[in-house]
Amino acid sequence: MSVSIRTRLLWLVVCATLVPAILVGLRFMQDREAQIAASRADLRAVAASVATDLNERVRGTAQLLHGLSRARDFESPNRAVCSAFLSTVLRQYPQYTGLLSIDADGQLFCDSVMSGRQLNLMDRAYFREAMASTTQTVVLEPAIGRFTGLPVLQIAYPVFSGEPNVQFVLVASLDLLNFVNDQQDSLRRGLTIVFLDERSTVIVRSSPDSSATQPGSVITDSAFLRFARAARSDQTAEITDSDGTTRIWAAAGAQPSGVEGVRILVGQSRAALVESANHRLLQDLVILTSVSMMLIAGVWLLVVVGLRRHVVRITDQLASLGASDFNARISGPLPGGELGGLMTLLNVTAASLQQQQAAISQLNTRLSQAQKMEALGQLTGGMAHDFNNLLTVILGSSEVLRERLAARPDLLSLAETTSRAAERGAELVRSLLAFARRQPLETRPTDVSAELHRMEALLQRTLGDRITLHLNLAWEVPLALVDPAQLEAALLNLALNARDAMPNGGALTIEVGISKLQLDQIDWHDDAASDDYICISLTDTGIGMSAQVMRRVFEPFFTTKEFGQGSGLGLSMVYGFARQSAGQVKIHSEQGEGTTVRLYLPPAGTAAALADGRRGQGATVGGRECVLAVEDDEMVRAHVIAELTSLGYQVLSAEDAPTALAILRGPEKIDLLFTDVVMPGGMSGPNLAEAARALRPGIRVLYTSGYTDNAEVHGGLDPSIPILSKPYRRQKMAETLRLALGTVPG
Repeated sequence: MSVSIRTRLLWLVVCATLVPAILVGLRFMQDREAQIAASRADLRAVAASVATDLNERVRGTAQLLHGLSRARDFESPNRAVCSAFLSTVLRQYPQYTGLLSIDADGQLFCDSVMSGRQLNLMDRAYFREAMASTTQTVVLEPAIGRFTGLPVLQIAYPVFSGEPNVQFVLVASLDLLNFVNDQQDSLRRGLTIVFLDERSTVIVRSSPDSSATQPGSVITDSAFLRFARAARSDQTAEITDSDGTTRIWAAAGAQPSGVEGVRILVGQSRAALVESANHRLLQDLVILTSVSMMLIAGVWLLVVVGLRRHVVRITDQLASLGASDFNARISGPLPGGELGGLMTLLNVTAASLQQQQAAISQLNTRLSQAQKMEALGQLTGGMAHDFNNLLTVILGSSEVLRERLAARPDLLSLAETTSRAAERGAELVRSLLAFARRQPLETRPTDVSAELHRMEALLQRTLGDRITLHLNLAWEVPLALVDPAQLEAALLNLALNARDAMPNGGALTIEVGISKLQLDQIDWHDDAASDDYICISLTDTGIGMSAQVMRRVFEPFFTTKEFGQGSGLGLSMVYGFARQSAGQVKIHSEQGEGTTVRLYLPPAGTAAALADGRRGQGATVGGRECVLAVEDDEMVRAHVIAELTSLGYQVLSAEDAPTALAILRGPEKIDLLFTDVVMPGGMSGPNLAEAARALRPGIRVLYTSGYTDNAEVHGGLDPSIPILSKPYRRQKMAETLRLALGTVPG
């Protein structure tokens, strides 16, 4: 019995379809198991994250209660005064449902809700434990608030009138429901979060199911209870709840980040976990069915319209694509039906691959630029470190020469020239660091409007007579947390750009206000938030920029000026300064319509941040204390020893950390450790400072560095320890030494 080629092709299509169908089924099973396994690991991570966040809230509350314990309002015998004080504090901290103070007899004295109620809290476990405490540590007890009905974590803090007597107990009620809602917002919706106390009572359950165990109920489900009590942080369990829903649960476990008295469990419906795998199976089946039907219908037409000729055309196209010739196309006329559709699909695929190739050449150009910037940043940092060491010696030596050659004008001019050259070298290093976003910033709360008002005359001279300067300053805006010197440099750079954009004159308007970064203003790779910023807006009436120029405006060394008229570093330095200051810079410009540059700076925060360490510029002040100077560079070490000695200090020196530790273990009295941040030998300045404080708890520390990047400023260094950036003058060195020692000699 003869079988036609079309029938054979149909059988071939059917057989060929069975193979991917089996593979799809196998992949579905594998994907579902992998999805469940990944979700279990994710739930464990979420449970650990919730426990860690709750622990951070407890630590923050402990710090708050410690600060409140020093308030004089608790010394008032007037209960209303004390309660009003706590009510004011509570409004600033919405994460708490109430703040209380309880006297040693268990009587409620101060109440943030100012209810005036008489209540004895002697029966509260957290009160009894706090009264029995001999140290100022918090006591925790999860509970359902009797008056508010809200789940809270009672955080009690004993306040001592004299060891070991407890004068009164401060209590903060942390709103656990608000905390759980925050966790779901920051993590993801669809999770069930349960807090249990030591008696297996449900304190919080985030599930909206009305049939689920409600807060205040005692867990009776034996499987869930056994898991809740015995689960470690690396375990999960699949349990069917009382509402009939099968969930996979993970517990925070007895880990260091756990909170005493609270068991944290996080669960998610099993059906939700495998939903994506089921959806993917359905998609694969639909695709497989569609392709199979197309193949079956196409087989009948292939022989009729000339299968071989079209197969050759398709083969040639595939060969071209395989050879990465994405410009190749199947030329017309194309046949109708599925075969023509396949050819069209190949042409579309080739066009898509061509576009993707162009895009990849571009996700590569950007990567190359980023790698180049990173390499340049590393090169700049290393060069700045070594160059600043040399400049420190040159600048310090030139200062000494200027003092000693005051009677030799012919040689004094050479010393002054050397000093100016060293200062210009330092400026060059700062420019390179700004370019690489690695400049050491001396941020402090700064009144931006006042800075602009002070700079008004300088800005007008920079702009020239043909450009009018308008300042619209808002004096009620908060202080910005920024380096004032770098802010001035950035504003001068922007003013220079505006001047060059208005060769025939015009106007520059500078405004200060409060603004938010909208979501459409934040790039995908930005880490800025849509929050309040101090916004400095500079608008000129110049020639504007094209879209092509706008795309490259922040690129280093890119400039539209003639050769020799600009370095192309101006805007990239402004951009680097803004990003390093945790801010942003945005530009809007149209040709012929002028340009607006908006510089967004973070606010400084509360009035406590006003301690910006401002120091006077009086006469150089030395001291008689003993200083241990640690510097690996021999020339710099000799220079530092000479400068410290000239300021009257007793000086001990070491070339590395091990030598310094040997001196610290000796009998010499040492008042201050003056150490470089980056040192060879595997032990850095911060490591040495930590070891020194362990050996001598009262010792003061002063850091110095020729290269301080972001990680060192914000991660590795104690912000309470001052840092002296190289190169520095003797005046700056003397002032910073006194700041580090915390005294001024009389």
